[in-house]
Amino acid sequence: MTKPILFFDMDDVLVDFQSGINKLSEAEKQEYGEYYDPDGTKHKAHYDDVPGIFAKMEPVKGAIEAVHKLAEKYDVYILSTAPWKNPTACNDKLQWVKDHFGGEKDDVFYKRLILTHHKDLCHGDYLIDDNNERNGAGKFTGELIHFGSAKYPNWDAVLEKLIGE
Repeated sequence: MTKPILFFDMDDVLVDFQSGINKLSEAEKQEYGEYYDPDGTKHKAHYDDVPGIFAKMEPVKGAIEAVHKLAEKYDVYILSTAPWKNPTACNDKLQWVKDHFGGEKDDVFYKRLILTHHKDLCHGDYLIDDNNERNGAGKFTGELIHFGSAKYPNWDAVLEKLIGE
């Protein structure tokens, strides 16, 4: 019997993005933070473009434990997006997975990291994502579990939904 397929987004699902921002130097915060042009045009922060930022991040509370519980019932994969303008993002995300879940054959996410800007092209039963619109998440053909929403504010709510725990 095959297990249902479950995808996890990384940023603000498995990985606490703010923890990476908190570790940036003041110079990096200035360079990549919100700013205004002389004409008053506002530009939003683009911290995801900081080289190395993804390697600095800590796990979201409860994420590591939840993944291991869910892996008992589901065929699990990470389905994330690497910012196009960040030359280290792909490698940093892979290294983060190895650092927090291991990189050996028997580890939960061994060769199960998918980086794409089109999550809707991946087929599975569930996608846990903090964004229900960007990068194809809103068009995912399985069920989208909107992490951080009122219905699924944390890992306890997700575990209750997916394994009744």
